[in-house]
Amino acid sequence: MEMEDISLSENGVLIAHRKGNYTSPTIGWISHLDTADIALSPIVHPILVEAYDGREIIQEEGRHITLHTNPELKKHIGKDILFSDGRSVLGADNKAAIAIIMEALSILSKNKDIPHGDIYVAFTPDEEVGLKGAKAMDLFLFPVDWGYTIDCQEKGEVVWETFNAGKVSIKIQGVSAHPMSSKGVLVNPILLAHSIISLLPEKERPENTEGKEGFIWVKGIKGDSSKAELSLLIRDHDKRKYEEKKSIIIKAIEETLERNPRGKIEYEIEDTYSNLIESMDRNNRIAVDNLRAALKANGIEEKILAMRGGTDGSFISTKGIFVPNYFTGASNFHSTSEFWPLEDGEASLFVTLNLMTGGRYNKPFDS
Repeated sequence: MEMEDISLSENGVLIAHRKGNYTSPTIGWISHLDTADIALSPIVHPILVEAYDGREIIQEEGRHITLHTNPELKKHIGKDILFSDGRSVLGADNKAAIAIIMEALSILSKNKDIPHGDIYVAFTPDEEVGLKGAKAMDLFLFPVDWGYTIDCQEKGEVVWETFNAGKVSIKIQGVSAHPMSSKGVLVNPILLAHSIISLLPEKERPENTEGKEGFIWVKGIKGDSSKAELSLLIRDHDKRKYEEKKSIIIKAIEETLERNPRGKIEYEIEDTYSNLIESMDRNNRIAVDNLRAALKANGIEEKILAMRGGTDGSFISTKGIFVPNYFTGASNFHSTSEFWPLEDGEASLFVTLNLMTGGRYNKPFDS
């Protein structure tokens, strides 16, 4: 594929460069290699259903996919669709993006008369566990004017607004005592953890929010008679509300300690990534303008989303490279009902080629 300056870091970040054949801004594409771990098989056995007609998809281990349980499939009747066989996720999040990027590079390699500027590609690990791969990228090796992630999203969906995200680790030390002589002595750390949880606003739980409403998610709790650990996630599109949620958690910890002064609580709050839109300015918003133009040129209806999540670009954009996101065409991520309509993946490919070639090409090439 005529890629140069190929590097593979000790963290598993792969970066490569394709030289341009005309003067143009340097653009990068980023995709994560990992898929979500939902305690299923790591081996993917895809099922290709040609000209899907709405019938029930029979999977392994008694699983099945129907229009009743997955009504979003109705809009894809007649398309060729990839499903998982039920023993694993399909992995379209985000191997679909890798396939799209590699196919675009292959088309450019086989059609050398197609003009394009310098292109950089980065494949990162560990996006699903806190954007660790993006945080390990050596951006000196990725000298782009702007970039794109291709991650999740149905056909036409584009994102330049994501959550601000953080995580909170809370360690609780109680006082252990035998229950027969524990009066006035025992401080149960698990109950202290529950006290903190009870002081968090119920209306700001993930299950009670939508759209641009943020939340505090109780992600994990473990403990015994002497100690406990509590893990929380904070999400909000609004930076001020995001910071307010930190204060709410701190206040819950302080109130719990006031009620239980013999307990000990330590906490750490870490920012994970920021809202993409905070990195967009009049100099780099051309990345969004070109993306919207690429959709229009390919006859794809634009659907602008404020993502209830984040991408590798949410972190990289904080380092001076604006990285909006657009669709792979796949749906139902992180589940056994994940699916990828190949026609919609092809639409993402055409958008990618449009962006790589400065808007010059908007239809399939002979690949």
